Amino acid sequence: MKNFIQKIKENYGLVLVVLIVGLLLGWIISPSGEAPSPIKPVMHDEHDHAEESTVWTCSMHPQVRTDKPGKCPICAMDLIPLATVESNQDATNPNDIVMTESATKLADIQTMVIRKGAAEKQIYLQGKVQADERNIAEITARFGGRIEKLFVNYTGQQVQEGEKLATIYSPELVTAQRELLETVKLKESRPSLYKASREKLKLWDLTDAQILSIENKGEPQTYFDILATISGTVMMRHVSVGDYVKTGQQLFQLINLKQLWVLFDAYESDLPWLKIGDPVKFTVQALPGKEFSGKVSYIDPFLNSNSRVAKVRLVVNNSKQTLKPEMFVNGIVESDKAENTNELLIPKSAVLWTGKRSVVYVKVPDTENPTFSFRDIKLGPETGNNYVISDGLNEGEEVAVNGVFKIDAAAQLQGLPSMMNPEGGVAPTNHQHGEMDMESMKQKSSGGEEHTMFKVSGNCEMCKDRIEEAALSVTGVIAAKWDADEQVVHLQYDQTKTSVDKVQQAIASVGHDTEKYNAPDSVYNELPECCLYRE
Repeated sequence: MKNFIQKIKENYGLVLVVLIVGLLLGWIISPSGEAPSPIKPVMHDEHDHAEESTVWTCSMHPQVRTDKPGKCPICAMDLIPLATVESNQDATNPNDIVMTESATKLADIQTMVIRKGAAEKQIYLQGKVQADERNIAEITARFGGRIEKLFVNYTGQQVQEGEKLATIYSPELVTAQRELLETVKLKESRPSLYKASREKLKLWDLTDAQILSIENKGEPQTYFDILATISGTVMMRHVSVGDYVKTGQQLFQLINLKQLWVLFDAYESDLPWLKIGDPVKFTVQALPGKEFSGKVSYIDPFLNSNSRVAKVRLVVNNSKQTLKPEMFVNGIVESDKAENTNELLIPKSAVLWTGKRSVVYVKVPDTENPTFSFRDIKLGPETGNNYVISDGLNEGEEVAVNGVFKIDAAAQLQGLPSMMNPEGGVAPTNHQHGEMDMESMKQKSSGGEEHTMFKVSGNCEMCKDRIEEAALSVTGVIAAKWDADEQVVHLQYDQTKTSVDKVQQAIASVGHDTEKYNAPDSVYNELPECCLYRE
C-alpha cells in the first residue's frame, strides 16, 4: 500500500491530466450535465399472453389440443395453430374435411381424375368337355325281329356312315316285301298301291337300292342289315346275337367326336360381361402346355337353382380327337361390358364399402389446402381392378385412391359425415394435451347403434375377409371393416344386442389376436402361411 501511494506521488502530474481528460469527455457526451436515464425494460406481457392463448392441434387428429407447440402424441406430426385450420374451414363446406400438406404426405394420400374408358374384365371360368348333342344318333329297331349277326362287338368301336352294324331277321319285313312284289304286277293299273308299298319299306330305313334289288330278284330277302346313320364312335350297344327286338327298341348309340362342346359354369356376377361371340382361351388339366380357343356360341337363359350358375357353351373342332368328353377345362374370357363399352370407371382402392353403401372422398378444387368431400355413390359391375360407376360421380372429378381410410378416420374424429356415420356428429374434444384411448373414440348414433375401433392383428386380404366375416357373424353387428395398415377394426353394432367383448372373442376364435383376447395356438397354427402375423 505504501508503495502504491509512493508511486502516485511520484506520478502526480500524469494522474491529474487523466482526471481532467475524463471530466471533459463526460461534459461533451452529456452537455446538460444530467445523468443518463435508466434503460426501460421491454414489456413482453402482451406478446406472451397472445402466445399463451394460441391453441395448437393436429391436422389429422383434431381432438388433440394443447396450449404449447410440439408433436402429436398419436401420429408424431407437428402441431399447427387451431386458428389456421378454422380459417381454412371458413372458406369451405362445413362438412368437408380440410387437411394440411404435411398431413396429406404423411397419410400417403393419392388422387386420380375420373375418366371414361372401356369396361374390360378377365373372367375365369371352369367347365367340362361334353359331346355335341347334335352329333348323337340313336339306332333303333324300325321293325320287330331277331338279331342274327353283330358287326359291332364292343363300345368305343369306330364306324363309318353306311357301315353294317348288325343283321336282323324279321317276319314283318318278309311280309312287307311280298306285298311289294304283288304291287309290282299292278304298277301300271294301280300305281298308288305300288307307291304305298315302296314308302312302307322306306319308312323302315330300307334304301332305294335295297328296294330295287328286291324288285329285280322277284323274291323277298330273308335277312336285312342295320346300317350306321353317321360316322363316329359306338357309345352304347343294347343288343346281343339272338336277342328278339321290338319296334322302336334301342340297338346302338353313335357319337361323332370330331366336333365337341365345352360347357363352362358362369356365375350371376359374370353374366353381364358375357355375350355371344366372345373369344375364349382355355387349357385342359390333362394336357398341360396346350392352349385351345373358341367363341361363345350359346349362353343358357336359365340359372341352375342349386349351383346358381348358367352354362356357357363353346363349339370346338376336334378332328384329331385330342379332347375327350368329361375332361376338366379352365377358361379365360377377355370381355368388355355386354351392354356398353364406354363407362365411367373408378379404382377399387377409392371405394369404402360398408355392405350396403359405397362411399368415396372427392377432392374439392381450388382450395388452399387439400380438402375432401364425402360422397355416396352407386356401383355397377366389377371390372378387373375397377368398378363401373352407375351414379354419384361425374367425369373429370378427382377422388382419393390411396389413404382413403385415413381420410375417413379423420372425418369420424371431427364429427363429419363418414363411412360409418353418414349423418355426422359431434367430435369428441374432452382430451387433455392429446391424450387419447380407444374408448374415447367411440361415436354413438341413434337407435342404440354405436361405433368403436379396436386393434386386431393380421397380414393380408385373406385375414381381412376372415376377420370381417367373424365380426359380422355376431348377432347385433351392423358393419365391420378391418384396415391392414392401421391393424384396426372399425365396428358398428347395436349395443342392445351385443358387446365389443363378444365381437373380439369371435375374431380371436378364428385365429386373430385382439386387444383383449389372443387366438388359441391350435387355431393360429392352422392359418395359411401368408396369414401368420406373430414373430
